[in-house]
Amino acid sequence: MQALIDRYGLAPHPEGGYYREVYRSGLRLNSPAAGEDRHAATHIYFMLTEGQVSRFHRVVHDELWHFYQGAPLRLHQYDGNAVTSATIGPDRDYMAVVPGNVWQAAESTGEYSLVGCTVAPGFDFADFSFLGDVPDALAGLKGDHPEYRRFI
Repeated sequence: MQALIDRYGLAPHPEGGYYREVYRSGLRLNSPAAGEDRHAATHIYFMLTEGQVSRFHRVVHDELWHFYQGAPLRLHQYDGNAVTSATIGPDRDYMAVVPGNVWQAAESTGEYSLVGCTVAPGFDFADFSFLGDVPDALAGLKGDHPEYRRFI
């Protein structure tokens, strides 16, 4: 795993795991969801190792997850009521979509999962929030879905 981290120049991500941005469109456009201009699209490499989780977070735009290598990745989505899960990887779909403003978390099902994430309009940390920082959402997940607490 360290070889992949070094090969792709991955760094720790605030939500957990490792990442590196590999694409940021030169085209800018107005995002009604963000209320400001954003790059048309961005893409990162993202890796979770065994035992790591991507903590529940959301972005205001749609995010497309693409599987590249390793063990399948389990992706959880929380819409404020229900939690749904999908697994991407070998012998499954190789991509999944998380709609904008839906809480998402992830975990590797094995030693590691190397994936890519495309956000359009492009990702900006100003459009990012953790579920743990939103009291009502946090209370709802803890109360209705306590089995997902490790993703907070």
